[in-house]
Amino acid sequence: MIDLDIKQVNERLRGARPEEIVRWALSLDRKTVLTTNFGPFEAVLLNMVYEQAPGMPVICIDHGYNTEATYRFAAELSERLKLNTLYYTPKVTAKRREVTMGGIPDISDTKAHDEFTHEVKLEPFARAMGEHQPEVWLTAIRKEQTPFRDSLDIVTVDGKTGLIKVAPVFYWSELDMEEYLYEKDLRNEDDYFDPTKVLKNRECGLHVG
Repeated sequence: MIDLDIKQVNERLRGARPEEIVRWALSLDRKTVLTTNFGPFEAVLLNMVYEQAPGMPVICIDHGYNTEATYRFAAELSERLKLNTLYYTPKVTAKRREVTMGGIPDISDTKAHDEFTHEVKLEPFARAMGEHQPEVWLTAIRKEQTPFRDSLDIVTVDGKTGLIKVAPVFYWSELDMEEYLYEKDLRNEDDYFDPTKVLKNRECGLHVG
């Protein structure tokens, strides 16, 4: 565990630009990973990090239900930015689940959907963290995305992993993200589907401690 006064750190970083927050995270000089789903606005943080720390492991949990557009976008962006993208997949393929397990459970079936979420996202994520053993986790979550994320801050201690979780774009709006993409001539990926969330304002469980 990194010894930090989280409240003090957040007060200091609240007025900083995301690029400065990335620089602060790197200054901790600890093993760091960046996670992404290659969904909407993910190119923003990927570009910010890779401008300062090319080669950092980029962990993507591929649940197996991404759209063709998202898979193509991930390949194109990984090539353009020379990302060190590492994919982690469920132990059960989407096709086998569809044929033998009835596909994606409805979110109204809480137990079944929780088990599904664990199988396709939480277990692969735990496997990735176990293999890489990072101390710092960079993520593109933002305050305005969900009610739960609204309760967080730029720097938090992840309740499940004990990692220092740093969200450089936490206080940015969609407009801020769009302006950055325009400035850097980066494409956005809107044709994205997450079967563990289904609804835009639901949590998938990855960021809930």
